[in-house]
Amino acid sequence: MRDVLYLDQIEQAETLLKPQRIEVLRQLAEPRSCTEVAQRLDQTQQRVYYHVKRLVEAGLVTQVAERKVRGIHEGVYQASARSYWLSPRLVGRIGGGLRRKQDEMSLGYLLDLMEEVQSDVATLDRTAPELPSIGVSGEIRVPVERRQEFLDDLRGTLQDLFTRYGGAEGDAFKLAVACYPKGERP
Repeated sequence: MRDVLYLDQIEQAETLLKPQRIEVLRQLAEPRSCTEVAQRLDQTQQRVYYHVKRLVEAGLVTQVAERKVRGIHEGVYQASARSYWLSPRLVGRIGGGLRRKQDEMSLGYLLDLMEEVQSDVATLDRTAPELPSIGVSGEIRVPVERRQEFLDDLRGTLQDLFTRYGGAEGDAFKLAVACYPKGERP
């Protein structure tokens, strides 16, 4: 079982986002047959089997064993991952399309960047012995009249790093920096 399964196909999301299937998926955190899940959820075996089949087709559940019960072969299933991560691209944006370089100051560009980071992180091999990475978060207060100066300094500092370490040799690292106004949480 994987730790996280990143879902970027609309068919997977449509399969997953049904309340009954989510309940079936929760029951399959441990290997179970459709009969066992049906008993735990007080559902018919046929209804659970229908949902399990859809989950298997979408790659969200895997058959891990088969056993013979009263002369009938019964599958034992387990969720493919402990958690599922839905790509924001599945929702999309009206009037989207690829953002251009001059649009990098927009919130839409920031959303595209966060989606790219999310997708990259989801594909990392978490079983690798070492995943060198760093996450930094903080808050900076900038007077309105110095806002552009701050953004220019930040861009210059990052451009210096890209220039200094942007050669063709060595390990490739992705650097993404997000700077946005901090809103108040409701």
